[in-house]
Amino acid sequence: MARIGIFGGSFNPPHLGHILAVREFREKLSLDRILLIPAATPPHKMLTANSPAAVHRLEMTRLAAAELPYAEVSDIELRREGASYTADTLDELRAIYPEDEFFLLMGTDMFLSFETWYHPERIAAQATVAVAHRSADNAQQLQNCAERLKKTLDLRAVFVENEYLPHSSTSVRALLAFQAAEDYVAPTVMEYIQRNDLYFSRDDLKGLGFDRLQEVSLCLHNKKRVPHVIGCSDTAERLALKYGANPTDAKRAGILHDVTKALNGQEQLKLCEHYAMILSNFERMNPKLLHAKTGAVIAEQIFGENPAVCDAIRWHTTGRANMNVLEQIVYLADYMEPNRAFDGVDELRRLTEENLDDAMYLGLTMTMEQLKANRRDIDKNTSAALHWLKERKQSR
Repeated sequence: MARIGIFGGSFNPPHLGHILAVREFREKLSLDRILLIPAATPPHKMLTANSPAAVHRLEMTRLAAAELPYAEVSDIELRREGASYTADTLDELRAIYPEDEFFLLMGTDMFLSFETWYHPERIAAQATVAVAHRSADNAQQLQNCAERLKKTLDLRAVFVENEYLPHSSTSVRALLAFQAAEDYVAPTVMEYIQRNDLYFSRDDLKGLGFDRLQEVSLCLHNKKRVPHVIGCSDTAERLALKYGANPTDAKRAGILHDVTKALNGQEQLKLCEHYAMILSNFERMNPKLLHAKTGAVIAEQIFGENPAVCDAIRWHTTGRANMNVLEQIVYLADYMEPNRAFDGVDELRRLTEENLDDAMYLGLTMTMEQLKANRRDIDKNTSAALHWLKERKQSR
């Protein structure tokens, strides 16, 4: 009886994090074989607008797994019509491997949402669920979930501490568009992507009209961030018309302000290295703030935006002393666009309609209070911006 791992996903694209996870699953579970199964239509998420056809994802997965002798890439879900439900896939595989033991390989997010899957009881009856987790994950939350699923579904679950590369397919797709993904996908996969012009990897994205700029840039975000980005862009355009800034620049800065936000801290630092960006010690210690700086560079280098747009993106998180009207508008639009909901946002919106300086002063003050409450370091540019505004208020 063989021990078979089943690793499904969109593989959009397959990256080195996937391959490292496969290696560790195989070693720690003593698996004889691992089936990598690209989904035709993932039931838990929609494929992004720039996703390649299934035939491309299948071929890329084969290339990524080519050096793993125990791995086999299966088109079983691509040959089946409709949504790619795991329960149906396991039924088909059981007919092919009637005597073997199945291990369904997944990450923590999928495991914690397992009860929402299509016929989870059928999955539980067919396979042991193997959950890759990092040491920093909430072990108690995972254990509570496992105990609940054992009671309700008789699910067998095993946990595999797996220090896989913390990349998401979303961030890798973005890095491909930013021409900075060499360290994230296998060379053969990269060659295939470029040869077939996938993920904007060879497109000239400079000087796009706004509709195309929005279409391209929104593909580079996590789905949950899209409403915020659109809200920021629309709000920035409206405020620019009100306060005499360039509405075209405001709208473009708004749609691009978070263009690198899908990248984690490690990926932000890697992108800075790729573009030879000089960082302060504070920035290296707080890489989550880097999306404003890297976003400005990507706006310039990849999208060909003008200096006014790039500067508005660069300062939309920390602010700075001597901000111009466009920079203030994008900072405030990001802070209080219609999708934002927090204590004080209504007052911030009211002030934004009356006086940009007063709104900026409130926004920066709230930011500093929150950072202090969370015992977080404060960027020197934020302190400088608040000092500058205080002097302006006193001189009015």
